[in-house]
Amino acid sequence: MNTKEDFLNGQILLIDKPLEWSSFQAVNALKWAIRKKFSLKKIKIGHAGTLDPLATGLLIICTGKFTKKIPELQGQVKEYTGTFTLGATTPSYDLETEVNETFPIGHITNTSIKEATAQFLGVIDQVPPIFSALKKDGKRLYELAREGKQVDIKSRKIEISEFEITRIELPEVDFRVVCSKGTYIRSLAHDFGKALDSGAYLSKLRRTKIGDFNVNNATSPNVFKDNLEANVSP
Repeated sequence: MNTKEDFLNGQILLIDKPLEWSSFQAVNALKWAIRKKFSLKKIKIGHAGTLDPLATGLLIICTGKFTKKIPELQGQVKEYTGTFTLGATTPSYDLETEVNETFPIGHITNTSIKEATAQFLGVIDQVPPIFSALKKDGKRLYELAREGKQVDIKSRKIEISEFEITRIELPEVDFRVVCSKGTYIRSLAHDFGKALDSGAYLSKLRRTKIGDFNVNNATSPNVFKDNLEANVSP
């Protein structure tokens, strides 16, 4: 059972973020549960790497003095699994926005899909999506995108060490990717569609690992709260 002192001194909590929750909501749920349980006015708490609301999976949440570890944890290699839907694009490169263009997929074969992964391995230049939380001129890119403004986004160096196709049932393609900090899987989906002379968007995403931490050892925010109330260690 974790005590008040444990949380204040520092804990690393592994949370499996539910679909449609923001990372901020997950942190907030834990913060309120810990504060309520131990009658605390405040506690330091934060996450090591945002997950989009439409993604599920591993969110590392640090409390107390362990919030100092966040930059180090954010820099760890990450593993994702998910689904690309071929034959269409969306402005956000995922399901946050509606399909804006469709493309043929009749020419795409299982072999061409598997061969296309090779061009994304290693250190590559990637352009982040316009619908992202990165800032330009003091505004978040997604705010500029929603205003319909054209923005010149610079590419950045990222590294993809593994890119495996795990299921092909066109238009859907399942994948597993191991990548560096700063990689946008939505951009990978968009670029993957282009590599196949078609289009693609990200239709499902799950973060499975951050460094040595695995989502298999994570609990949902609600289970964490229930365990805390029942005096069970998270």
